[in-house]
Amino acid sequence: MRIDLSGRTALVTGSTAGIGLAIATSLAEAGATVIVNGRGQERVDAGVDAISRAVASAQVRGIAADVGTADGCEALIAALPAVDILVNNAGVFAPADFFDTPDEEWDRHWQVNVMAGVRLARATLPYMEKAGWGRVIFVASESGLNIPVEMIHYGVSKTADIAVARGLAKRMAGTGVTVNSVLPGPTLSEGVEAMLANDPEGGSIEEKGVRFVKANRPSSITGRLATAQEVANLVVYLASPLSSATTGAAMRVDGGVVDTL
Repeated sequence: MRIDLSGRTALVTGSTAGIGLAIATSLAEAGATVIVNGRGQERVDAGVDAISRAVASAQVRGIAADVGTADGCEALIAALPAVDILVNNAGVFAPADFFDTPDEEWDRHWQVNVMAGVRLARATLPYMEKAGWGRVIFVASESGLNIPVEMIHYGVSKTADIAVARGLAKRMAGTGVTVNSVLPGPTLSEGVEAMLANDPEGGSIEEKGVRFVKANRPSSITGRLATAQEVANLVVYLASPLSSATTGAAMRVDGGVVDTL
């Protein structure tokens, strides 16, 4: 099975590091022209350079824009070429007890985790529909199904991502455009690594990850953090022609955390 995305252009938001960078790199490896996005030009340039070094034949460019704001989304949209694949990966998370989470933090999660994807899908889907082919993928989370008590606000935003993807899939029925969500479990990324830095027991990041998973996601079957590449593999499949019969789906790459058939 070979995935060939030659001739396709993909935008991956929040793609300067972690899961987003792994997705962008893998899409470039499959032949897509990739647009790297992040809030700052320096990090965007570093992401473009990383992909260019990893994939000799990469066709990649960067656009710095803060998709967590309406103005940032508008600036990104204005700078975009026609996009065949949209990966709404940009996201934030911040553990906080429900009673200590102010309106501002709820709104920050909503704007970055939900509205960025809504705005970009609204801008790019008409082109995909006209072309008769397109892929939109929301990087949600198993937390959208298994709401974490330590960050309810984050879980709610990821539930919304799953719902938006499902609704858009139905809205685009019969057009050749598919819309899906991907639900990673705890995944080794810069944000998770920073969260684990205060683990008093010490050890390697992998060891810290195992302890975190056992303590906070005891239903995990793998019992470890996923890698960014493992998430990227599923996203690239969903972005490809091979996934043409998969739409409106919430695809889990969560290590078996969600305990349901």
